Amino acid sequence: MKEPAIKIESLTIGYEDKGTFSEVAHQINASVYAGELTSLIGPNGVGKSTLLRTLSRLQPIYEGDITFYGENLQEIKKERLATLLSVVLTERPSIYNISVKEMVAMGRNPYTNYWGSLSQKDEKVIDEALEMVGIVALGARKFETLSDGEKQKVMIAKALAQQTPIILLDEPTSFLDYPSKIELMQLLYQLTQERQKTILFSTHDLDLAMQVCDKMALMSSAEIVIGTPEDLSLNHQLSEFMNGKGMIFDYKTGLFKVKHPIYWGIKLKGRGASCVMLQKALLRKGILSNEEVKSNAFITAAENNYVLHTATGKTLSALSIEEVLGFPEIMQSVIPLSEQFLHKE
Repeated sequence: MKEPAIKIESLTIGYEDKGTFSEVAHQINASVYAGELTSLIGPNGVGKSTLLRTLSRLQPIYEGDITFYGENLQEIKKERLATLLSVVLTERPSIYNISVKEMVAMGRNPYTNYWGSLSQKDEKVIDEALEMVGIVALGARKFETLSDGEKQKVMIAKALAQQTPIILLDEPTSFLDYPSKIELMQLLYQLTQERQKTILFSTHDLDLAMQVCDKMALMSSAEIVIGTPEDLSLNHQLSEFMNGKGMIFDYKTGLFKVKHPIYWGIKLKGRGASCVMLQKALLRKGILSNEEVKSNAFITAAENNYVLHTATGKTLSALSIEEVLGFPEIMQSVIPLSEQFLHKE
């Protein structure tokens, strides 16, 4: 049976506040495996950052055990830990007059000599890390001049330059634009597949995690439930965990949706992307639209061509959804949903 790279047993975590221990999570258990990208999911304040800091030995273990590849975390020497584990936290270091390349080079500290001299191998590793994260052009820039998103990429490159089998990241997609979020997620996945890295990261980008991660770890104060996104969807654990006010999880599609209040309905006939997009736009306005709505008025939707047929026989044509939403007759054509027997979002 495959042994976990990270094993958490009966772990209680928390933090000290003015000499008083505040417990965040109690007696939790989890296993994370090499060659898998695992996202840590949970609401704000549940303890995701506290767990990652505890795994990084930046906060003490109050009860329980953590092992890395069978080695007890509390018994691993600092020098050894630096070759096992690299960490990217949300805090940014306040460092001035240091270049991006010099910052990334700090990831080689566990391997350099007393003077911190970089070998040709070290230089090659640093250059590869800069290239993997896509920041070669920033190499000569001063770290303090970068944007938050650029600093995030630099810290990830530093972690990659450290060449550890385990990488922990606390909300690594924060501050990144959407294309950069996707690129980073793909890079992390690539590292697990091609280099058998063990990567655990916290995130609030649920849709991306669902698409890219091998496993998702759903964290509460009482337990951590780990499984593939698909299994967690099908057994309803993900919907039970994440459903809340203003949000629903569709386990059939694996998508999170905003829960719109729905008051009205209108029959909608059509197929294809234009029809689906019109449904989304009307839903945002509190109007359910599909062929099951029993209204006398109806809308037909074809490719970039929309026609509103009012109950009085009047027809209004539009070439865009914006035009459709602008028809005053729309609200005169809808019916209250209480007037029909079947109305589903």
